[in-house]
Amino acid sequence: MSKGKIVLQVTGSIAAYKACFLASSLIKEDYEVQVIMTGAALQFVGKASFEGLTGMSVKTDVFEEGSMMEHIKLVKWADLFLLYPATANTINKLNSGIADELIGATFLANNFHKPYWIAPAMNSNMFEHPTVQKSLKNLKKAGAYIFDTEEGYLACGDTGRGRLINPEIVLKKIQEMF
Repeated sequence: MSKGKIVLQVTGSIAAYKACFLASSLIKEDYEVQVIMTGAALQFVGKASFEGLTGMSVKTDVFEEGSMMEHIKLVKWADLFLLYPATANTINKLNSGIADELIGATFLANNFHKPYWIAPAMNSNMFEHPTVQKSLKNLKKAGAYIFDTEEGYLACGDTGRGRLINPEIVLKKIQEMF
């Protein structure tokens, strides 16, 4: 019997590889994990990695044949929604209510009935941009939990805020929740 059902949503960040580690850790701890990926995320990590780790097919398309109501089914199935890593693009889309991908449609269908956690990951300038900060503030006010970013070396070679929070810290918070 699983400890809980988690929808792990992965967006197009170089940090997407950390989501593989998190998915693997969650499975080892007896959680069920359903992965949703954006098209941009598929440029960094493949479906096969997550399918192999979770044993579940990866969802990517809101218009996938035979899965037109997947966003509704996922809201009914899940105990927790985790956006890890969350790009500036996706954060701003969620704040604006844009549902042109499965992550946005699922976000709107959930409407904070179940916990929605966001772990930002991006370059420091992007993270500190007023638009991103406003979106994060609005999402938090609406009911999302926003993880702090870590400060340190970033993929672009800069050092600063915006680094994706360590997956082990997220795992610990999930264990505390359940």
